[in-house]
Amino acid sequence: MEGIILVRLRDSGQIFPYDLGILQVKEGDYVIIEHDRGQDYGQIVSPHEARCEAANSKEAPKKILRIATEADRKQIDLNRNKAKEAFSACAKKISEHKLDMKLVKAEYSFDTSKIIFYFTADGRIDFRNLVKDLAKVFKARIELRQIGVRDEAKLFGGFGPCGRELCCASFLKDFEPVTMKMAKEEGLPLNPLKISGLCGRLMCCLSFEYETYKILSKGLPKEGERVHTPQGKGKVVSVNVFERLVTVETEDGAQIKVSYAEKDHGPKPPEK
Repeated sequence: MEGIILVRLRDSGQIFPYDLGILQVKEGDYVIIEHDRGQDYGQIVSPHEARCEAANSKEAPKKILRIATEADRKQIDLNRNKAKEAFSACAKKISEHKLDMKLVKAEYSFDTSKIIFYFTADGRIDFRNLVKDLAKVFKARIELRQIGVRDEAKLFGGFGPCGRELCCASFLKDFEPVTMKMAKEEGLPLNPLKISGLCGRLMCCLSFEYETYKILSKGLPKEGERVHTPQGKGKVVSVNVFERLVTVETEDGAQIKVSYAEKDHGPKPPEK
């Protein structure tokens, strides 16, 4: 796997293993590649992740033809501008065919032999006549690809409530199931509006943080649980999993902080 590296195809975010050959590349470099019966372009993904990802991939690696030249970069920019025109033309055709679908993005392959249109819809759409019309207009292979709202957010990017770039647009490669149980484990408010991302779905970070919270929470009481402390019996009103500190309200109404050692699941004397 020494000559295998991961390439993010075009601007859509799909990642595939490629045979690096003797080329010397670094993260972020644009390359011209063989893909889907033609030439296309992509961007090198972190080489540190490539070995493991490529080893687990079931797809045979394709070839990297060359590092993108200045002329190649100009062609990529030209294709992006042409894609905007294709987007407008496709949106008009969708309206003419009265199809219940939302066009999200258009992309040209590097050699302009194919145009990919991404769209969202509530159900299955019969777009065969639309494809025929678009093929006549553009004289190219047409692919209409239905995506979900999370994929839409990944395509456009943006910043989450945390102030950082969206996980899906920066490093996540696959979408894992996210549940309210994960939010509850982190002690977050169970209000969908407060724990949802730009896509309107539960935030992806809940999924990959979940296992860490489970490990850190081991041996800690749950909020609402009754515990014994050096000050007597009490009810847990809050839990800080990172500092392993539990706030307990005793029967006389006082609130004390109880520290739980990492190895010893019993409480220490309350902090002064």
